Amino acid sequence: MRSENYGDILSRGGRRKQIPEVVAEPGLVAEDPASGFTGAVVRFESGNVVLEDRHGRHRVFPLTPAGFLIDGKPVTLVRPTRKKAPERVISASGSVRVEGHTARTARDSRLWVEGIHDAELVERVWGHDLRVEGVVVEPLHGIDDLGALVAGFGTAPHRRLGVLVDHLVEGSKESRLVAAVRDENVLVTGHPYVDVWQAVKPAAVGIGQWPVIPRGTPWKEGICAALGWGEPADGWRRVLAGVRSYRDLETPLIGAVERLIDFVTTGEE
Repeated sequence: MRSENYGDILSRGGRRKQIPEVVAEPGLVAEDPASGFTGAVVRFESGNVVLEDRHGRHRVFPLTPAGFLIDGKPVTLVRPTRKKAPERVISASGSVRVEGHTARTARDSRLWVEGIHDAELVERVWGHDLRVEGVVVEPLHGIDDLGALVAGFGTAPHRRLGVLVDHLVEGSKESRLVAAVRDENVLVTGHPYVDVWQAVKPAAVGIGQWPVIPRGTPWKEGICAALGWGEPADGWRRVLAGVRSYRDLETPLIGAVERLIDFVTTGEE
């Protein structure tokens, strides 16, 4: 027997009765007092609630005020509030930014780059990813002694080296130095550009294309002279300021760095 006279559930003694609202979560058991149908909430259809009784039968009911009974008492069923998915924040490298993450302890593995400019550019785009993964980037100031540096590092499966090389093209000095390194715990990748500056898309720094510098002229000095950028330090500040994300970089550099990060973060937890 129901504990309420449903014909007068909205008022008692001339005063309007407060009918509680109940969130119709899946599995909630409610009764339609008009038909006596009792069932669990299974879903919503076009603003109506679908109940399923113990025999597996489904009935659809409108979500009218005071339209249902729970434990014999009238209630107003309301739809659950749809939780808004947290907005994803993308890092400069295109990965999902990990908010509130404390940088992990540095791995034994390392990522080596040729110079300070290479290191600053990698930090600008992949810095977030590297801190999440605990990867330290170290500039070598050239790779003429790459073989000796690798030997002195002492590689191991948990202590890998990733090396980013400028102007890694067939027949170059860089390609010969790299070919001499034979260690399964070392991965050397590179890009075809004379300097890492050139791996920045011209549009990112406001030019149509990178000038061609005659052989024998120091490349950075020649670039700055051709573009009126002053000294190389001034030119680099201009180049770095133009890079906001991976979209401002040429594809060969992006692929080379991504491969190195994958390599040095594999095999160590």
